[in-house]
This record gives sequence, structure tokens and C-alpha cells, in this order.
Amino acid sequence: MEHAVQIYAIINLTVIGISHVVRPRVWVDFFVFLREHGEAGVFAVALLNLIFGSIIVAFHNVWSGIPLVLTVWGWANVLKALLYFTFPVIGLRRLQSLSHERANLVVVGGILLLLVAGVLGYHVWSTA
Repeated sequence: MEHAVQIYAIINLTVIGISHVVRPRVWVDFFVFLREHGEAGVFAVALLNLIFGSIIVAFHNVWSGIPLVLTVWGWANVLKALLYFTFPVIGLRRLQSLSHERANLVVVGGILLLLVAGVLGYHVWSTA
């Protein structure tokens, strides 16, 4: 099961990472759209993080080696969801920091997602 969750994460991180790098302005538009919906928009962000993170946490409890990166990533998503659900003002502040002038931050985030996917991909296919 852990192997399957690693592949799930590699696919998700790669697709979203490429999208962040190639279409950062659309991501900014998406986050502005969510910001315009106030706390409900923050809840949408929290829900996406909770779905991704809880799948990892439930099926990937690995605390050593390269797979540790994914376990920590999953818990970080769950904690972010908890924070945004309980204190949506924090999520709103984060959404307010994005603008088209700062779309490069989305690109940096995409590169980070691709790096994590690459490390996990290396591990999955080198141990197969």
C-alpha cells in the first residue's frame, strides 16, 4: 500500500507542479477567486489539503529514509487543513499575499512540488 501511495503522490505533485510552473497566473486567478469567497474559499483550500494529506497519513506511515519526506508532507497538509478550518483568517492572509505581480511565488512552489516528486520517483523506481 505504501508503494501505491507514493505513486499517487508522485502523480499529484508532478501534475500540479508542472501546472504551477507553466500557468502561474491561472493559479493566482484561482487563489484570488477563492479569496473573494472569504472563509468559504479558505475552507476549499483546507478541504483539498485534507483530502491529499489524510490519504497519505492513513496509508503511508513511514518514518525512515526517503519515504519519510512523503509522510511529513502528508502530516503538513493535514495540519494546514486543521489550521485553516479552525482559524480561517490565517488562510485569508495567505491568500491575500498572492497577486499577478508575485506569480513567481507560484513558480517557486511548483518547483518545490517537482523536486519532492522527483525524490519520491527516484526512490520508487530505484527500489522496484
